[in-house]
Amino acid sequence: MPCTSVAPELDAAGRARYVTDHLPPGLFRLAEDADTNVPWRVSPQPFPLKPSTVAAVESLGDDLLAFYRALNALYLRSARGTAPAFIAEELDRGKPEQIVKLARQNRFKQDIPRVIRPDLILTDDGYVASELDSVPGGMGFTSALAHTYCEIGEDSIGGTDGIAHRFAEMLASLSSVERPTVAIVVSQESTDYRSELNWLAGRVDALGLADVIVCAPQDIVFTEEALFVRREDGRETKIDVLYRNFELFDLLNIPKQELMLYAARHNRVKMTPPPKAHFEEKSSFALFHHPGLRAYWRSELGDAVDERLLGIFPRTWIIDPRPLPWQAAIVDLTANGLPVHDWSQLEDLGKSERDYVIKPSGFSELAWGSRGVKVANDLSKDEWRAGLHDALASFDHVPYILQRFHKGKRVRVPFLSTSTGEIKEMDGRVRLCPYYFVIGDRTRLGGILATVAPADKRLIHGMSDAVMASCRVADDGF
Repeated sequence: MPCTSVAPELDAAGRARYVTDHLPPGLFRLAEDADTNVPWRVSPQPFPLKPSTVAAVESLGDDLLAFYRALNALYLRSARGTAPAFIAEELDRGKPEQIVKLARQNRFKQDIPRVIRPDLILTDDGYVASELDSVPGGMGFTSALAHTYCEIGEDSIGGTDGIAHRFAEMLASLSSVERPTVAIVVSQESTDYRSELNWLAGRVDALGLADVIVCAPQDIVFTEEALFVRREDGRETKIDVLYRNFELFDLLNIPKQELMLYAARHNRVKMTPPPKAHFEEKSSFALFHHPGLRAYWRSELGDAVDERLLGIFPRTWIIDPRPLPWQAAIVDLTANGLPVHDWSQLEDLGKSERDYVIKPSGFSELAWGSRGVKVANDLSKDEWRAGLHDALASFDHVPYILQRFHKGKRVRVPFLSTSTGEIKEMDGRVRLCPYYFVIGDRTRLGGILATVAPADKRLIHGMSDAVMASCRVADDGF
């Protein structure tokens, strides 16, 4: 839908103030009675991307879908013994037996996540995908940003309600129901995202695309025939789709999780994302680069997709404390010009030689929101050594990865100064979060969130001194 400005006379500062004043409260982990809607820096315009960047990002969705399908097939082959055993061993490491069994159940065998969100770091050469998220936050937040910018005549990729439309189309495709009834189940651990999901559900409802209810696990009602959701007014409504907005590492703490999974296993309801933890493992990037598996990936993906993903998935290694034979070395990892055969060789690297990131692979409360991430060349030598030792010590219960660090491209972005009320510029680095929705056998892009952190920050994430905006197409963009 094209944007029609409600206030065409506003200057840049006025547009930024409009966004600040008209974004719904509570979307960004704020209480409803907070003094401001936006604890970040607001730009007067969506972030500009050049047409070639947008085209590349848009086509990336199908490549990532192909990767998920190939990863799923490789995991299942390994689990049944027709592919090397180490694949399933690494993807299952640290997980309780119940989680492993869920991933291997026939009912969920072919299921893949229906929402895909990579973290793309813009670089001087294009972009790299530092990780993938199949239970992503930010859908409602990004949709609300695009909607609010549209009110002042600023176009965003996906349009006014791109995410709401694509989300509803995904749900209809999954359920084979034209206007499905959907319960978005938000756990206590994920409660920060409830406000933005309420907003998204409201937009989908307002557009007449689906009946979407955001609820707690306790609001789900089980019968042998179907799952129901208890609404705020006490009515119970049969649901077609259960959208799982809770992490699998928290599953055993979720009330009624056994009943939800039982209903999904017996096809009483469609569940997405599927309860398959291997899709959340960053160690999948290490498997993708493993030389012994290269022929498999190329065969499954095709030459073109494989080549494109090799260009954007950073080189990644699982931090594994088990000793290597004397004649072995870790592929493509060197320290002081020598092949690495023991992790201790990395301990004495200087800051300029530590172009790495350490982070938990996936099945942990530390594996999202940059909580467990350590940028190696930001650390003192003692901190770097401690980070390596901690990662090695946690291998059996929370495996960590070492990933090549790619420095983001520097950009200049305008923002509203809350102290002066004027537009200033910030020198920063950009993370793009595109939201892809699987509809049938293809993906569709709903919108893109840009987070621009100050250039002196190594980690790019939502923070008070970052600029956060939806994205637009611009010939002079990045």
